[in-house]
Order: sequence, then C-alpha cells, then structure tokens
Amino acid sequence: MELVGVRVEIPANTPMVLLQEQSGEHRLLPIYIGSPEASAIHYQLEGIVPPRPLTHDLFVSVVELLGAKLDSVVITEVRDHTYYAELHLTTPAGERVVSSRPSDAIALAVRCEAPIFAADQLLDEVGQIPEPEPEEEAEEIIHEFMDFIENVTPEDFAG
Repeated sequence: MELVGVRVEIPANTPMVLLQEQSGEHRLLPIYIGSPEASAIHYQLEGIVPPRPLTHDLFVSVVELLGAKLDSVVITEVRDHTYYAELHLTTPAGERVVSSRPSDAIALAVRCEAPIFAADQLLDEVGQIPEPEPEEEAEEIIHEFMDFIENVTPEDFAG
C-alpha cells in the first residue's frame, strides 16, 4: 500500500489516513485516526523534527536499542468500525508479530521506512475504487474513439 497522506475530513473535522493499492484496482483505504497520530505521521512525512522525541520516535529508538527491526505493517481487518493492524518485527529471538492500532503502525512504518500492506479480504470488504481523474477519463474516451476510427468499415453503416 502507498501512504497517500493524512487529511482532515470535512465537515466532521476528523483526521484520516489514506492508503492506496499500488497495483490492481488501486483501491483506496481511508482510516479515521486520532489527532496525535495524524500529527506524528504528518511531521515525519514533512521532515519536521520536534525538539523532543514523540512517542513513536521513542518506540523506534527502543526497538533499535533492543536489536529489533520493523519489517512491515499489515492492516488486517475491521470489526465494528475499528481497524486492526500488526507490526511484523525481526528480533534477536526471531520473528514476532505485535497487534497495533493502524495509526500507530503507520506512524512507525514511515519512521522505519517499512512497507505497509493491507489484507486482501479487508480491501475486498472496505476498499474503495477511486473515481477516475477527468484527464484519465478523457484519455480513455479518446483511446476508444481512435480504436473505433481505425477499425470502422463502410459496411458498419449499411442499413
């Protein structure tokens, strides 16, 4: 998944993180998150360094100090409008999976440059197919018209 960004949903004024499939249907996965997590993700994406480490920065430091590495983040499911995620870690004791809120998992992923994934079943359930951009829609119409012109014959107009 690609992290498209953090936005504020109007009129509710609620922060939301937006993920998008990098292949296939390019489905969107919007997840409402808390303001502190939205700020933490936004700061990292913008390269803003706070004067003191934020909670997610501290977590990354502790993980590194313990000799572990965040390999990936997986958004796994939604139950009762609550999303769930997993942190996939490599530790000196082996592979470990830790349950997490998606917002915290994404805040960590952007700090560790770890890939973000979403379960196929989750995307099938709640993924949104994006509206085509006007330019893309116009290009498709032109392509279809050119295909028609190249393949039309006088017999196609015979009554």
